[in-house]
Amino acid sequence: MSPVSTVPGLQPIPSYEMPSGTWDDVDCPVAWRADPNRMVLLIHDMQRYFIRPFVADHDALATAIANMRRLRVACTRAGIPVLFTVQPGGQSPHRRGLLCDFWGPGMATGGDEEVIDELRPGERDEVLPKHRYSAFVDSGLQETLLRAGRDQLAVCGVYAHIGCLVTCCDAFMRDLQAFLVADAVADFSLARHRSAVDWVAEQCARVVSSSTLLAELGERE
Repeated sequence: MSPVSTVPGLQPIPSYEMPSGTWDDVDCPVAWRADPNRMVLLIHDMQRYFIRPFVADHDALATAIANMRRLRVACTRAGIPVLFTVQPGGQSPHRRGLLCDFWGPGMATGGDEEVIDELRPGERDEVLPKHRYSAFVDSGLQETLLRAGRDQLAVCGVYAHIGCLVTCCDAFMRDLQAFLVADAVADFSLARHRSAVDWVAEQCARVVSSSTLLAELGERE
C-alpha cells in the first residue's frame, strides 16, 4: 500500500544522514570564491508546509537547519543581505498554473505559509514571494540583487533537487554566480540530494559546504 500523503502532493520524507566531509570534493569546473561584498544568502522555501512531510528527528533536515542558522548569523554580522523566498498560500488554479498538475492545489493561507520558527525572518531580512520552482520567477529577486550591487547567491533550503537546483540554474543563465550549500539543503532522499548536488556542480554552480563558505566569507568558527 502506498503511504498516505501528509500534505497534498507531497509524501512523507524518511530520514537519511547528512554526509559529512565530502561536499567540497565534488568535481566542479569553476573555482569561484565567495566574496562578502558580492554575496547574498538565500533561504529557500523553509515554510511549514514544505517542512511538515519530513519525519520527526530527520537527520539531514536537522543538520541543514543548524547550518542555515550558522550561515544566517554570520551573514547578518558581516552585513551580507539575507533573503527568504516563500510561496503564497491560497493561490487560484490560474495563478498556480501547472504546479497544480504535479503537486495539487498547494498550501492554504495561514500557518502553512510561515517560515519555521528556527529561521523566522528578522527585521533586516527581506522576504520575497515566489510562484514557481525558480526563486527568480515573479519574485523581484534579480532586481533585489541588482539594487544591492551583488552578483553571488548562496542557496540553501528545500528541496535540493527541485527549487534549489532550478534556482541555481536560473542564476547561471542570468550570469550570476550561484553557490549551492550542500549541507544546508535537504531533500526527499539521500539519492535525490546527491543527484542534485552532482548535477548543479557539473552544470551551473559551485558546490560548497557551510564551513567552507563561512571561511571564505571571513567567519571564524
